Amino acid sequence: MSVCLAIKSLRPYQGGKPIAELRRELGLVHIVKLASNENPLGIGPRVQKAIQQAITEVSRYPDGNGFELKQAISEHLNVATNCITLGNGSNDILELVAKVCVCDVDDEVVFSEYVFVVYPLVTQALGAKSVVTKSKNFGHDLDAMLAAISDKTKLIFIANPNNPTGTLLSDEAIYQFLKQVPQSVIMVLDQAYFEYLDIEDRAIGWLKEFDNLVITRTFSKVYALAGLRVGYSVSSAKIADYLNRIRQPFNVNHIAQIAAISALADDSFLTRSVFANKNGLIQLSKGFDELQLSYIKSFANFIALKVDNATDIYQKLLTKGFIVRPVEMENYLRVSVGTLKENNDFLEALKSVL
Repeated sequence: MSVCLAIKSLRPYQGGKPIAELRRELGLVHIVKLASNENPLGIGPRVQKAIQQAITEVSRYPDGNGFELKQAISEHLNVATNCITLGNGSNDILELVAKVCVCDVDDEVVFSEYVFVVYPLVTQALGAKSVVTKSKNFGHDLDAMLAAISDKTKLIFIANPNNPTGTLLSDEAIYQFLKQVPQSVIMVLDQAYFEYLDIEDRAIGWLKEFDNLVITRTFSKVYALAGLRVGYSVSSAKIADYLNRIRQPFNVNHIAQIAAISALADDSFLTRSVFANKNGLIQLSKGFDELQLSYIKSFANFIALKVDNATDIYQKLLTKGFIVRPVEMENYLRVSVGTLKENNDFLEALKSVL
């Protein structure tokens, strides 16, 4: 069988270890997963009710165009529905954008080091060249990224807040960056954690000025629908048209669409989730300070924590029933914010294995 060389050398994406897997391996009863940046509050009662009602309709194919969900997003963001593309999680959108932009092995994709692993994965899978710029204080160095743009650059990825570091670029910095990016280069602004910032949504307004901007968001984080896999992008109508031409039919299932519509309408759950996350970040930061551990100030729903011998600490935490996430940063572990009790129990477990 003939297989593309880029695929042969590709390392598959590894998600956070599932709870069931650790239970099988160690026979533990009580396990806390703080590895995948999920909402520890679970889904709200409003979404749960919507899901229960939608179950009776799963024998039918979903709306392949996602009309009602697009309408809900349109009203939520005040954008036209023909500028919206729905995805099987925002990961799906990231891959679709790369497929639209990358056409040749000489094409280049620019992103920073210490970013979401999907960026290099989709670039390599398409046989394109990754142009990786050095980070600045664990975040994006926008000047370096501008300098890396060449006539072969087709796509730029920027996550804000960034994953796995949790760092944040100011809106003004991103806006000034966009003004200097050639119109021929598509820029993806990955805002998977945007809602946790609890700030004015300025980025959506930039779409009127920059036809080469694609903004991706997800229902997996603050909206707590990670298991249903639903995300979306907002872009120019032209780019959205291209993305919708190549996306899989029915890529967002019926229950996911119904749940997402309900989640968008539940402002009280959103407020409660953001508040709980702020408290959790404070709790974990204080705990790390008391343990005299270094960490990166986070604007998302996780913290990148520095420890001696991260691999060893990770394994020891597993034996105590706590799943965190090793990341591609030397001696760093990414810890998702849990409930107040989960955070406290984790800090006690961490203290015992240091």
